[in-house]
Amino acid sequence: ARDRWQDPRAYHRLRDIDRAGLMWEWLRRDHDYVEWYTRASAATRATGEPVRWGLHFAEDPDRPAPEARVIWSAALDPAILPVAIISDRGPQQDRVVLGDLAPWLTIAIGPTGREHVLFSDGWHHIRLDIAEGHLAGRDTARFQYRFDGLTSAEKLILPLRRFLALCRHRHFPSALFPHDPRIARGIDMLRVHDALVQGASQREIATALFGTRRVTDEWGGVSDSLRSRVRRLVSDARAMAQGGYRSLLR
Repeated sequence: ARDRWQDPRAYHRLRDIDRAGLMWEWLRRDHDYVEWYTRASAATRATGEPVRWGLHFAEDPDRPAPEARVIWSAALDPAILPVAIISDRGPQQDRVVLGDLAPWLTIAIGPTGREHVLFSDGWHHIRLDIAEGHLAGRDTARFQYRFDGLTSAEKLILPLRRFLALCRHRHFPSALFPHDPRIARGIDMLRVHDALVQGASQREIATALFGTRRVTDEWGGVSDSLRSRVRRLVSDARAMAQGGYRSLLR
């Protein structure tokens, strides 16, 4: 999509991603990350080194958001559920059959052996960090949520409800994943960034985003609103590209 920034259809698949996916779209455009990934060996990519990018494992920058499975660290994603894997000898109704969740499950194992878990269909994500026990290699598991203070617990009520719904119904319910109205502007900023990389002028960017007729009528008119809007998009896109995207989940 990056070299087809003038065509909105090139960005259509991103319309329903969440902010975790939007963050990945910015990181995969980061020249330093792309250069590091290209030079790093497979062994290096699998070590703890990707943490400097806010990741628990290195994802291929050629893979767009809906296909990528990015496990953001707690430093960037505050909605991570801390859980322990406990004995599954308890009531059967409390056990989770991991095979039922396999289509969405990705596990990264850190340098200390700690597991970082992602459930994602490409458009929605639920993150767990395993504080005790192991999930990898198991057929079933019982999860114990680690309640840690009132303020922290309140912030994690929605992620917990999402995880419980996924376990019970084996899908990501739309009622718990409402559309984020900020994604549309986030995609516009991606397009603006891609346009700037291709050397586009602000007027060319305005034409792609708002149409030839509106630019013809307003670009040189009395009102400066359209040009101001494009200038803000350019400024915000540059800030995002310089690392501002790292705060999207916060």
